[in-house]
Amino acid sequence: MEIGADGLPFAPISTALRALYRTLGDELIAAAAGQEAELARLLPELADSAGGPRRDPHDEEGRVRLFELTARLLERLGADRTLVVVLEDLHWADRSTRELLAYLFRSLQRARVLIAATYRADDIHRRHPLRPFLAETDRLRTVERVELARFSREEVHRQLASILSAQPANTVVDQVFARSDGNPFFVEELACSITRGCATGISESLRDLLLVRVEALSDDAQRVAKFVAEGGNTVEYRLLAAITGLDEDALLDALRTAVGANILVPSDNGEGYRFRHSLVREAVGDDLLPGERSRINRRYARAVEDDPALVPADERAARLASYWYAAHDPANALPAVLRASVEARRRHAYAEQYRLLERALELWDDAPEETRRELRPADYAEAYPPLTFGRGDPSACHPDTPLSFLDLLAEVTVAARLSGERERAYTMAKRALRLMERDGAGHDPLRAAWFWAQRSRVTEDLGRGDGWDELSRARELVRDLPPSAAHAEVLSMIAGWIMVHKSGAEGIDIGCRAVEYARQSGARDTELHARVTLGLLQADSGDIEGGIAEVEEVRRLVADSGAHGIVARCYGNLASVLEGAGRSREAIAVAREGLRLIGDQVSHVTRSWLLTNEGESLISLGRYAEAATVLEEALRYAEKSYLCAGIEMNLGFLALRLGDADAAIRYQATAAEGLRHDTQPQHIIPGRTLALELAVSQGRFEDARRELLSGAAGGFATGTGRYAWPLLAAGAAAEADGPGAHPDVLERIRAAARELPRPTPLAEAYAVLVDAELARAEGRVEPDLWGAAAAAFEHEERVHELAAVRYRYAEALLASGAGAERRDEAGCLLALAHAAVSGSGAMPLREAVARLAQRARLSLDAPAAGADPAESLGLTARERDVLRLVAEGRTNRQIAEVLFISPKTASVHVSNILAKLSLSTRGEAAALAHRLNLFAPATG
Repeated sequence: MEIGADGLPFAPISTALRALYRTLGDELIAAAAGQEAELARLLPELADSAGGPRRDPHDEEGRVRLFELTARLLERLGADRTLVVVLEDLHWADRSTRELLAYLFRSLQRARVLIAATYRADDIHRRHPLRPFLAETDRLRTVERVELARFSREEVHRQLASILSAQPANTVVDQVFARSDGNPFFVEELACSITRGCATGISESLRDLLLVRVEALSDDAQRVAKFVAEGGNTVEYRLLAAITGLDEDALLDALRTAVGANILVPSDNGEGYRFRHSLVREAVGDDLLPGERSRINRRYARAVEDDPALVPADERAARLASYWYAAHDPANALPAVLRASVEARRRHAYAEQYRLLERALELWDDAPEETRRELRPADYAEAYPPLTFGRGDPSACHPDTPLSFLDLLAEVTVAARLSGERERAYTMAKRALRLMERDGAGHDPLRAAWFWAQRSRVTEDLGRGDGWDELSRARELVRDLPPSAAHAEVLSMIAGWIMVHKSGAEGIDIGCRAVEYARQSGARDTELHARVTLGLLQADSGDIEGGIAEVEEVRRLVADSGAHGIVARCYGNLASVLEGAGRSREAIAVAREGLRLIGDQVSHVTRSWLLTNEGESLISLGRYAEAATVLEEALRYAEKSYLCAGIEMNLGFLALRLGDADAAIRYQATAAEGLRHDTQPQHIIPGRTLALELAVSQGRFEDARRELLSGAAGGFATGTGRYAWPLLAAGAAAEADGPGAHPDVLERIRAAARELPRPTPLAEAYAVLVDAELARAEGRVEPDLWGAAAAAFEHEERVHELAAVRYRYAEALLASGAGAERRDEAGCLLALAHAAVSGSGAMPLREAVARLAQRARLSLDAPAAGADPAESLGLTARERDVLRLVAEGRTNRQIAEVLFISPKTASVHVSNILAKLSLSTRGEAAALAHRLNLFAPATG
């Protein structure tokens, strides 16, 4: 019970003994036999049997005897059981209870009794009576002090989910975690405020509770607390000295009082002070009167402007913006907010930049005209390329041209989009175009085109169309205009749209012009982005190596630049191109390098893209456990609906490989919903493939056929082959596995395959696979065709596809009635397929392989005697020699010495062997060789 620092005498002990009495009853009375009168001082219920406690005024040992009897009672009760005594809120305990506890800690050495006492460290000020007690207990070997850390974000997430009985949104978790500082009590209170719809997020009861300890401080300490509440996360001592109006001795005394009461704590660097809990700071700030808040912030702003050294240089702009804004001084606030937005932009802190620019919009009309006339685009604006601020008239590019409201709208549009506020970006672009139309946009076609292009980007992001209509308007506006930075950006965006939606020669031509215009106008960032787009267009057109080389060159230029946006785009798109070309290991390395370079300097969306690239390539390599971890992390970061859908699609494919039908259904449904308004082939076609494969797994072959025909209905645009080939292969397999293949459907697949380009060996492998599946659908047994498919996929980094092809190849060999030699080959193929899918966890294919082997009476552990299984692995003679040495446990250097080759060449051979056998490590290769008895045991 809380009664100041000292509560009712022995109240916690009495409560605990009363709980024991209710539980044990007569057993406790028996344990207290003979000492009821004394123990009744702690447990009055014992007074009935003892006639009430007697008091001897001359008894000087009564207190010690009471302590001893209490310990003996607990020992007796713990004789046949482990007894746990829990004491909560020890900071409210009375002195007698503390002394009794100290006695029990020392005397209960051999009893089966555990005492767990809790207290809140925040409530233990410097002169709190519990402090000496804690110091004494720390010396006892029988006592262990456990510091409970504040909750992590994940723990706060779990607590909120339990309280709300639903999974909270990531934004809610982030907000509650930040405001609660991980304090579970504050988390619970904030959660209750959320459920009650409290506007401020702090209920009146919680605010009162938070302010109780602050109001107990001296007047000077309360004054300092108010100033610290408005100063920021941490306020420097010198700054407090400049604004509080207290002399140094009074200020230090006030700070000592606030720190001693655990309201304030010194900052980590020892130069300032902050609130121990963010919510206490919020409560103190909310308790200020409006005029009081303005006055405090005005003092802060003027002090920092008079002596900038009072705050760190990297915080100065942001803090001045905050101070002047809270002071309600538009004349000073508008330029301060704009300066802070520039600093935020330079740090790629787009969310902070957007928040500051929204404040600038709010302040614009209230700021005096003379203040606005002093603002210059070159100082504050960057979104709309500065070389074109002349509104089409070179004479208007004079450096004295004031910042316009359209310049500010351009900044807000881009910052909103980059920070994930796409709805706001759309509104700002629309507002700007409406203003230009009202004022006559004909005199500034370039700026109008730029806003139309920005509107195109968010139109697609919001699922309101593909954005081409908006880009077409922009294209018409810039037609025949001379090169400029804005012109280059518009052309770059048009080339990017073409790359994503239809690719082709037109996109390459526009991309080349975008690069050239950017170079001529000195727009370096636009040039780099346009070059990445151009490289991807080249790769889509069939020039894979040329396209990769172009993106690689940009990657080399930006890797150490610190320009995290272009770095992320470059690495992400390069990883995608490499994955499409079948180079999954390289793609993973590129994605991970990109993630390392960008660190935490970009939006969650950008990190999610790179993680999704990595996860997709891990699935290709059969590293399913790693893929699941990476994709789940990507899903936590994802914000855009089609990005979430893409991740859900990959998780759906993964679930199908692993045989988790329920998860596959769930992921496919969520992905389909997310792609409902999507127009990009890179999302639509894989979505069809996932739906098709899921339908086949459930025996819904008509549904699978509909997905195939819908996906192939309009043909496949240039650059979409990497997505189209798996769809055609899955569709052909569905026709083969279904109750009856439809000739028209098979012809439709053949026609689509003839039209699809084959720019990579992976595409060629898929083409052979499609032919083999079509033959199977027509009832033809074609071992040689499946052999060609197996040979093609042996050189590709596609673990599941190779295992499936080997399974079908073995099936065809067995169905052809071939002799013993081909039967042995089928056994080896099944063993290899079984080993690959067992390692990856692909249960459906593993079970199919096992059933076929059982029907054919073939062992999956070793091939039949007399066969040379190494020949059927697709390895060259030199690779078989290397595999033999790997199976003996030799290193690359040792292999090089035995075979008279360089260690680097040996390493290349080992990598090729792992790729052909769909294995990840040398250990797996050695284990496979031993399991299949590929080589005679090593001697010597």
